[in-house]
Amino acid sequence: MGYLIVFLGGGVGAALRHGINLAVARMLGTAFPYGTLLINISGSFIMGLVAAYFAFKGDASQHWRLFLTTGILGGYTTFSAFSLDAALLYERGEIGLAALYVIASVAVSIVGLFAGLALVRHFA
Repeated sequence: MGYLIVFLGGGVGAALRHGINLAVARMLGTAFPYGTLLINISGSFIMGLVAAYFAFKGDASQHWRLFLTTGILGGYTTFSAFSLDAALLYERGEIGLAALYVIASVAVSIVGLFAGLALVRHFA
């Protein structure tokens, strides 16, 4: 049942992301990734609200938690999950691990993207 809940929420989040990207591109153009920036910031903010609500109120079922966080916010932006993971490491006092996680996630992801581009260009 959890997979179905995440699947449905992910579709909602991805559709929201697509709609926001289109709307922002129409309003501000495509010379800078304004849409992605807005989505990453808003998704992280909403993840903070939701995580705090779950932590302090704790009255939401596991299905609602999955639907909202892994589903909708995961489909909207995985950056929100990344932000939450980094914040949790920091709040647990694991500042070095939090910094390593942030640096490695960003740097290695960009290196991975360039590696994929290079691989396809080599064989294309």
